Amino acid sequence: MNYEQQHEEDLQRIRGFRLIDDDFMNACFDNNIEDTELILRIILNRPDISVKSVRTQQVLKNLQGRDIWLDIDAKDQDDNEIDVEIQRSDKGADRKRARYHSSMLDAHSLQPKEDFSALRDNYVIFITENDVIGKSKPLYRIERRIEETGELFNDGEHIIYVNGADRDGSTELGKLMHDFFCTDPDDMNYQQLAKKARYFKENEEGRAAMCKVLEDMRNEAATAAAELKSIEIAQRMLAGGITVEKVAEYSGLTLEKVQELAQQRSA
Repeated sequence: MNYEQQHEEDLQRIRGFRLIDDDFMNACFDNNIEDTELILRIILNRPDISVKSVRTQQVLKNLQGRDIWLDIDAKDQDDNEIDVEIQRSDKGADRKRARYHSSMLDAHSLQPKEDFSALRDNYVIFITENDVIGKSKPLYRIERRIEETGELFNDGEHIIYVNGADRDGSTELGKLMHDFFCTDPDDMNYQQLAKKARYFKENEEGRAAMCKVLEDMRNEAATAAAELKSIEIAQRMLAGGITVEKVAEYSGLTLEKVQELAQQRSA
């Protein structure tokens, strides 16, 4: 495929993007406080919420376990942590994933020797393409309760699932979910969301930025595929008794990576 064909294919893909699509959402909401406030005010039913900062695709490192990437990482005026996850796959919205994200937000917000009472509230919000909870509700709020009394435990953890399949045009949330699945900005209810979507779909500068995102994705995929091929070659060489030094030389992998593969074989 030549450059002109690839470019036209990219433009076609961009025309079909929706806010529920990760890469388009990342572009539309990164550093976009105004639109983030809009969706949080509707989802949390807090018209007074004020967002101090927002970034997309932020990584939280866990030296003892699995890192996580936050689709939208925001803080409100009270320094509460808010993680919004866009999930088209039901599997990606697993309940234990929500629990893990909540724990990671806590782990990264408390400073060494700081008292636990300093922990701020955290919100993990999943916007899902389907009704993953399956109770035909537009939104599900998960809060801990004391079983014996029915009272809220009030530990500051809040998990929310937004059912993207419910697009009831008579409610603010339904209108918002409708907008998340629109390909045409002219069909969107909220004009500030439409304005940002229109920029990346119709503005020359915005479309160029999205084309760059798609190009980077292709390059990353090609790099990952090449590394997998090199690993396969290295594994066959190791199986043939070739030294790790020679395997590193011929496969193009680092000596450390080849040593790791060798250790996996002997484990």
